[in-house]
This record gives sequence, C-alpha cells and structure tokens, in this order.
Amino acid sequence: MWKKASRVIDRTLTFVEDWTLFIAVSVALCAAMGNVILRKTTSINLYWSDEVVRKVIFITTYIGASAAIRSRSLIRIDALPQMVPVLKRALTLIGHLAALFFAGLMIKLGWGITLMVYQDEYARTATLQIREWYFYAVLPVMGVMMFVRTLIVMVEDWRGAPSVEENERG
Repeated sequence: MWKKASRVIDRTLTFVEDWTLFIAVSVALCAAMGNVILRKTTSINLYWSDEVVRKVIFITTYIGASAAIRSRSLIRIDALPQMVPVLKRALTLIGHLAALFFAGLMIKLGWGITLMVYQDEYARTATLQIREWYFYAVLPVMGVMMFVRTLIVMVEDWRGAPSVEENERG
C-alpha cells in the first residue's frame, strides 16, 4: 500500500516539478533571447524581459528545491559520515528533520505573506503589472511539496528500501 501511494505521489510531484521548471525556463529563455536579438538587430528593447527572468529564477529556485529532495541533492553534511560511518543515520535524520522544519516554515510564512500580498490590490510587478501574490503562492506550495517528498525519503531511508526513483529505473 505504501509503495503504491508513494509512487503515485512521486509521479504526480515529478510531473508538476518537471513541467513547471520546463515551461518557466522556456519562457525566460525566449524572453531573454528575444530581447538580446531585438536589441542587437534593431533599436527595440523589451523592457519587461528582465522582470520575467527574475520571476522565473524565483519560481525555479523554490520548485527546484523539491526536485532536489527527489534526487537527494539537497545540501547536507557529507564528509563526516564518510569519515565516521556510525554517524550516517543520525546525520541523515538531522538533515531530514531540518528539511521538514524548513518546509513547515515555508508553508506557514509563505501562506501568511501570500495572504498579505493578496489583500494589497497595489502589489503588482513593476513592468507587467501582474499581481504579486501569484509569485508568493509558490512558497507554501513548495513547502507542501518539500514536506511530502521529505517524508517519502525518510520512510525509504528508515525501511532501507531503494528510493522511488531507483525503483522506477530498475
């Protein structure tokens, strides 16, 4: 039951992460390249392209954090467990607990700031005039994604089972 549920959750989160990252980076790349090409070949400057790139960096940073948990690529203490193998499980647990704490903060604080910015009708991006709360809503969503991913990874570590990603490959 756990394997099936975690596989469905993993596939769903992977789909959301991959497509969000793909679309966001594609939009930023097109905006930046279009601006460079127009600036070099004509006198036209897309004044909004820098804002698009900044917002994409914001989105990809936070959604990428959830994807990093999936591939077990978050920053962690790596040298100490190699030197003292006995500490590996304890340090891994501390890392997972830190990720859960961070995810919880992102949910709580992100939700609060999203509501605050939602209520401010003048909170809009400088050039495109997009409501800012759309971008701040990424924070609690990312927090939930990180929290769920970390729980899945913790259970896999606790059971000594291969990760969902490893099961998919072979």
